Amino acid sequence: MTNGSKGDDSYEDHVDRLRRQWALELPDLDTEPMAILGRAFRLSNLVRPSIEATFADFGLDRGEFDVIATLRRSGPPYLMTPTEMYSALMISSGGLTHRLDRLEKAGLIRREKSPRDGRSVLVALTKAGAALAEKAFRTDMASEAFFLQALDGKEREALAVLLRKLIAGIENEQARGEDENEG
Repeated sequence: MTNGSKGDDSYEDHVDRLRRQWALELPDLDTEPMAILGRAFRLSNLVRPSIEATFADFGLDRGEFDVIATLRRSGPPYLMTPTEMYSALMISSGGLTHRLDRLEKAGLIRREKSPRDGRSVLVALTKAGAALAEKAFRTDMASEAFFLQALDGKEREALAVLLRKLIAGIENEQARGEDENEG
């Protein structure tokens, strides 16, 4: 591979350089997984600072945004139980409690007693929280779209299909492993 322009297929990226180095050190080892998973990891690391800066511009960290975005995309009345939330966010209940405390102080969510069970609590998105979630998400999507400019529409669509297929395969394999461990 050459060091062509960054939009050029002949461009040698960070992962190519790592694979080339490993090929010299361990020529018998197939480093093809790095070509995909290494690039996915690298991509995540490259865009994360911009995404976090976008949310910081709205006075949020990524975890706080995740909470209000989860409530916002749940649809009216923008209300969930803490259990539904931490399951959707894949975090511990303690991690969620800390985020909810900060968001409640900021007036973006409120906790209210469940009408069905007075001992249970529901988390509700306030009007200010809904507006902030939408504004931050719209800004984030514009920022993320900028990063995809190197790909045309068909390439973005093909990549999305392939990533969905890869993730589905990994998730199915993990679920199968969890089922085997429980049985």
